[in-house]
Formats: sequence, structure tokens, C-alpha cells
Amino acid sequence: MFRKIVLIEPIGFAKESMDALGTLAGSVVSYADRPRGDQEVIERIGDADAALLTYTSSISGAALRACPNLRYVGMCNTLYSESNANVDMKTARELGIEVRDVKDYGDQGVAEYVVAELISFLHGYGTRRRSEIATELSGLKIGVVGMGTTGTLVANALVFFGANVSYFSRTRKPDVEAKGIAFKPLIELLEDSAIVCTCLTKGTVLLGPEEFRAFGDGKILVNTSIGPSFDLAAAKAWLDSGENEIFCDSPEALGDPRGILSGNDHVTARRTCSGITRQAYERLAATAIENIKKYLREN
Repeated sequence: MFRKIVLIEPIGFAKESMDALGTLAGSVVSYADRPRGDQEVIERIGDADAALLTYTSSISGAALRACPNLRYVGMCNTLYSESNANVDMKTARELGIEVRDVKDYGDQGVAEYVVAELISFLHGYGTRRRSEIATELSGLKIGVVGMGTTGTLVANALVFFGANVSYFSRTRKPDVEAKGIAFKPLIELLEDSAIVCTCLTKGTVLLGPEEFRAFGDGKILVNTSIGPSFDLAAAKAWLDSGENEIFCDSPEALGDPRGILSGNDHVTARRTCSGITRQAYERLAATAIENIKKYLREN
């Protein structure tokens, strides 16, 4: 077992999960706020041999080097690629520190968000309605960009409601196409779709001026990625050109620190992340704990 596990920031583990962590270490220390900078990360980890964090904080190479007892880092979020990881993976390898992440824990909530947002807007169950008369999802042409776990769940949910769904992905998905969800090149998908939902990995921006021109007017864009899937200036020009709408399931999905889209009546960005639910926390904790158990068995 570990000598000491430190949760360097709030992760959302229930009491049962914290109790389970307690069986895997001599002591478990958790913090109720996020660390502010490297020095605070170093101080919180201290002499611990295991640390846990989520996507709202990071552990730099300098912090890893300053914690000589550290041998395991549990990312309670998904590692999409080393280039945008919130743990310095290169330094961790050099120091022999094991880093393990958690995948596919919040996708169900995201799929529910997409369906709920679209139905509310198309039927007018909220403060606005797309058109004078309510519109069903049935028969609408909807494109899904990115066919990982989230994109697949979103596509399947929309198909259930009768939408005419197509997809674009870097790789073809025969299992998706077997369900009648057609692959289309990105520009063709944008031209043909009334609604497009982007479900991309963190840091992936696919929609620029050319793509928005192809998408055209009178369209709806829903982004569920961790970060904007679109160039902000191009998105503003597209919004200004006609009756278009952007919906984002979290502040991170909008990713607008300079306020380029702020105050636009045609932009809806939720203040919370749709993937963070009670069930998501349960799945997250279960996988994070199993990752630790597996590491301890192997070492």
C-alpha cells in the first residue's frame, strides 16, 4: 500500500470512496480548494508517494522534481494527449512516476445535455424557441463531429428521437455506420446539417472561417468539447451574419477569456459541466481506485 495519498484539490469523491482510498494508504489527505501555482502543489504533495488531481489543476515538471517520494499520480480526468495533459508526462517518465487517467466517466450526462438543450430550444420549453411553431428532432439533419465515446452516445440518442444523423471522424467507424449513421467529409457534413454537435478531444479546433462558410445560415452549433471546437473570431462573424446559435455545455466549452462572444444573445454557455453528475463521480471514483489497486498489485 502507499504510505500517503494526497488529493491536491477537490475531486468529488463520496465518503465511501474516501473510505476505500483509506484502505490503500497509511494516510489520506484531501484539500477543499485548488492549489495556486507550483509552490502550493509542491507543499500539498510534500512527502506523499501518491497524488490525485482532476482537470482543474496541474502538476508541472518542476513540481514533480521537487517531490522525491512521489511514485504515482492519479489523474481523475481523461488524458487525451501528452501535449495538453495537466501532468508533465515526459518528466514523470524520466522520474519513473506512474501516471494513470480515467476515461468514459461523464459521457452519459453530456448526451443527455445535448438532447435536453435541443428539445428545449426547438420546442420553446425555456425562454426562447427556434421558430414560431415547435419543431421536433424527428427528421432533422444533425451532424456529429468526433465519434469517440461521447460522440457515439450523442449520435445514438439523436437517432432514438428520429433525427437523420451523420458523422465526421478522423477514422471511419463501421459499427456506427452499421446503425445507419452515415460518414461524411467535414465540409459536406456542415453543408448538409441543420444542427452540428462537436464532441472533440481537448485542444482540437476544427471550425474556422471556411468551415463556418460551409455551415451557412440558420444553423445551430452545440459544443461539448473541453475547450472551444471553433475559432472564436470566425464564430463571431458567423453569428453576426445571420440567425445562428451556439450552445456550450460548460464555460470551458466556450473558452472565451477575452469576451469575444460575451453578451451575444445567440450564445448559450452553461455555468456547470454537463458531464459532472452523481453517477459520473461514482464511475470516476471507482476507476481511480481500481487504477491504484492495479498499480499496487503490479508493483
